[in-house]
Amino acid sequence: MITKKQHDLLAYLNSYIKKNGISPSFEEMKNALNLHSKSGIHRLINSLEERRFIRRLANRARAIEIIRLPEDMAENTGTSSSGHQPQIYDISTDNDSAVNVPLYGKIAAGTPIEALRDNETTMSVPKDMIGIGEHYALKVAGDSMEEAGILDGDTVIIKRANTADDGTIVVALVDGFEVTLKTLRRRGAAIVLEPANHRYELRTFAPDRILIQGILVGLMRSYNA
Repeated sequence: MITKKQHDLLAYLNSYIKKNGISPSFEEMKNALNLHSKSGIHRLINSLEERRFIRRLANRARAIEIIRLPEDMAENTGTSSSGHQPQIYDISTDNDSAVNVPLYGKIAAGTPIEALRDNETTMSVPKDMIGIGEHYALKVAGDSMEEAGILDGDTVIIKRANTADDGTIVVALVDGFEVTLKTLRRRGAAIVLEPANHRYELRTFAPDRILIQGILVGLMRSYNA
């Protein structure tokens, strides 16, 4: 059970991180909750961390990871209360407040993102899925991320970025050749690409072998037969 202020902060963190790929500053959190001082935010953060809703990453600024959400919030956002899942929109639903983003094709090994670029092909995406910056869409091939709610045939919405926080689902280019969608983990000096399927193994690389090409901000799925 959490208080209303804790719930409000958790909802704000969840929305902000999905939109921007990083957690907000304490000043932004203070303003969003209309508190008079940052000390109130510190207390709320500590309470949420003690209850294992969030985790602060050591020695890094603006680095809060959401571990789980209350059931009511999970139902409203499409995020599992026991882990990270992207917000899902039904492709078949008409949306008057939509924008077009480039659709690059299927994310698959052996095809760098730039090679998929096709400015003639676009898809409509709800405006509230798109934040500041350049975005593109990719078709998912395979089941390596299914336990994160990302299924074969889904369309993921990616914000172009060359850096990402630990625990973020990213589009990564490996050795300048293989493109993959995985959760980014840092283990000392190494980078780990983590699947969300127990049948697949973790893959560990030296940092110079990995190039981040974007971070996951949303997912679209067709429910048509």
